[in-house]
Amino acid sequence: MSPFTTLTVAVSLLLADLTNAERVLGAYIFQRHGDRTAKSWPPTKLTSLGYSQEYMTGEFFHDRYISANSSYKIDGISTDIVNLAQITASAPQDDVIDNSGVGFLQGLYPPVGSIATETLRNGSIVEVPLNGYQLIPMSDVQSGSGSEDNTWLQSTSSCGKAIVSSNNYFYSNSYESLFSDTRRLYQSLEPLVNETFSASELSYKNAYTVWDLLYVALIHNSTASFPSSTIINDTVMRELLVLANEHEFNLAYNSSDTIRAIAGMTLAGEVLTALNETITSGGKSKLNVQFGAYASFLSYFGLVELSATTVNFTGIPNYASSMAWELVTDDEGTEIPVTSDIRVRFLFHNGTSIEGSTQLQAYPLFGQSTVELPWAQFVEETKRTAILSQKEWCQACGNSTGICASSSGAGDNSSPNSSAGSCSGRGMSLGVAGVIGAMVTLGVLVGVLILSMIVFGLRFVPKSAVSGMRRGSDASIIPAMKTTVA
Repeated sequence: MSPFTTLTVAVSLLLADLTNAERVLGAYIFQRHGDRTAKSWPPTKLTSLGYSQEYMTGEFFHDRYISANSSYKIDGISTDIVNLAQITASAPQDDVIDNSGVGFLQGLYPPVGSIATETLRNGSIVEVPLNGYQLIPMSDVQSGSGSEDNTWLQSTSSCGKAIVSSNNYFYSNSYESLFSDTRRLYQSLEPLVNETFSASELSYKNAYTVWDLLYVALIHNSTASFPSSTIINDTVMRELLVLANEHEFNLAYNSSDTIRAIAGMTLAGEVLTALNETITSGGKSKLNVQFGAYASFLSYFGLVELSATTVNFTGIPNYASSMAWELVTDDEGTEIPVTSDIRVRFLFHNGTSIEGSTQLQAYPLFGQSTVELPWAQFVEETKRTAILSQKEWCQACGNSTGICASSSGAGDNSSPNSSAGSCSGRGMSLGVAGVIGAMVTLGVLVGVLILSMIVFGLRFVPKSAVSGMRRGSDASIIPAMKTTVA
């Protein structure tokens, strides 16, 4: 054996030992839904292709985190039959996202066949339907409900200030410039999309929904229903995608007004809370999976400075894209080590994880040079922008009605441009509240006066100089803010 071969073998063995020394203590996955029908034609539905994408991505994560043969297997996680105490799955109330979650979880913990067979006391044998199909319940997350049936990115955020912030983009110089410069391009598409968009709607204002309609059509529609045309080609579709990326990223994140990234702020808080639970529970909680839409990806990319490193993180992620946060340690024990021995690694894959030769790839967060951060540093950096409680959310959004009605000080930091109350604008303005307060005070004073008259036998003495009492007019309710894109 040559010296070079000996050195190569030695290095390989050393790398294998280093790999084996690392333990994955837990993980959090944020998963985008699979292929769907166009947003312009609600109700939007998950396609068979989308279901398959999610199932295969679930299989990929099974092989990474669940399989007994994986070097990334989560410490102590059940490898065959799911232990529901170890895994938490969640999704908003949305048909596309919910069904994507079902497909993913089927791949994550596939049917177990006869392993799931039970023998009852009377000796009878019960076989689980569908070859041992495993049921993993999903809890609801508050934001994102109905997102795939709505074309407006902030439609389901319910965050008043975030809605105002995103709307401000439509008054920016960059928006006005793109709106003007791309007018001819969008108008040229009219023969292809005139059954969905009017001529006035064909503009950069609807950059995402126009691109989405054509993108879905090019995947699913037959030649008869969507004939080939010189109007649309790869070059035009790439241009439309670049414009859609620019449009949606600017609605999801702004470095000088971070409340626009409310989806990413909320996700950051959920990730931090879940990973902390893995540590504080001694590893009982091992894997969290949340399903959602692209807005959370874009706003999180901005918050953790990934978008500042490469333009790739300002684009809309493909269907079935994945983000993952892993808790790792080099501690050789079997328990959760002290936090100083724990690191966090962030990974991302654009699209179904089995597509192509690339899989999950690690990226540095918060402008750091390393892809792994000590737990304490990850906590400190995340807390700068994360939303960690309902009260924090209400205060950041300036909401004071609905779930925020009992949160004190929710509107203390409201700006003049923010919606007064809930995101739909149905809350009271300060002016209306002042009028109502004055009327309540007046009512109390009148009540005291009447009581005094009864007790002391007082009565009014009419005078000719008094012509009557003026009555105040009713205060009108502020109309709801329009949040849909025309």
